Amino acid sequence: MLKHGGRLLEAAEYYQIPLPQWLDLSTGINPNGYPIPDIPDDIWLRLPEEQDDLLTAARNYYQCADLLPVAGSQAAIQALPLLRKPGVTGLIAPSYAEHAHAWGKEKHSLCILQADEIEQKIHSLDNLILVNPNNPDGTLFSKEQCLSWLKELNKRNGWLIIDEAFIDCTPELSLSALSPQKGLILLRSIGKFFGLAGIRSGFVLAEPSILEALNEQLGPWTISNPSRFVTADALQNKAWQQKTRQQLQQQSQRLEQLLARYALKPTGGNPLFQWIETSHAEEIHQKLAQQAVFTRLFNQPNSLRFGLAKTEQDWQQLEAALSKL
Repeated sequence: MLKHGGRLLEAAEYYQIPLPQWLDLSTGINPNGYPIPDIPDDIWLRLPEEQDDLLTAARNYYQCADLLPVAGSQAAIQALPLLRKPGVTGLIAPSYAEHAHAWGKEKHSLCILQADEIEQKIHSLDNLILVNPNNPDGTLFSKEQCLSWLKELNKRNGWLIIDEAFIDCTPELSLSALSPQKGLILLRSIGKFFGLAGIRSGFVLAEPSILEALNEQLGPWTISNPSRFVTADALQNKAWQQKTRQQLQQQSQRLEQLLARYALKPTGGNPLFQWIETSHAEEIHQKLAQQAVFTRLFNQPNSLRFGLAKTEQDWQQLEAALSKL
């Protein structure tokens, strides 16, 4: 099982620091997430039904008619390799490791690439998987690049899978309004920008034939009725979305400047996190954890990811910890 951010209970036990004292910056999830609306009692009592508001809300938000609700993009990541015969699948490194894990597990040959190698290697790939913006380094791929690679993959009936889990902060960079297209599969998450990771909600945007095969693989009721209700509400709240995008940009700039002040100038990032490549990553991670500040540690390459602080008190706790490095 791969390790992820957010393992705060484990950290509290390991460092013997009570849970309420911790500042968790390990996930890249919006710490000031969407305010949960009151959920009617009957929502809890009924099985999910496709005739609710979710599909309409999602189609309007993503500007795409062909989509499938899934239990977070992770559900699709695990299921999609089952729908393809083994071939050569290209993936960027570093990136979200679950993609490589899922495709390798199903006997697909993995071609690990740097971003600047895609153009050279695309002719030999059956599938290409991108995270855009990339996690953890924030690398962005333009629409023109992605559509060019899709055109090449289409010559071999290949797939271009783009995980857009962090793109809601900059929706103009998404390919969702251009979907569906042959061989193009987009993964969208409600967990990051909306800060609703706990409801396990997301979407796959693709051709109807791919969505039908994926739906058959995943089975019925992939998202609970309360999760559908909250997701639909969040996707329809344009005022909250616009305000939140502005706030996240400001908070990300604050984080970038704060880290640079303490000789930790970010190597990359996006509005939800900053990423620092450094040979001292493990030492810094440990020193911060000893002060109840939890970051995400990577070892390929040696690096740290910092998410956003939630409150002014949290920002002060982070700066106090950084000052003692």
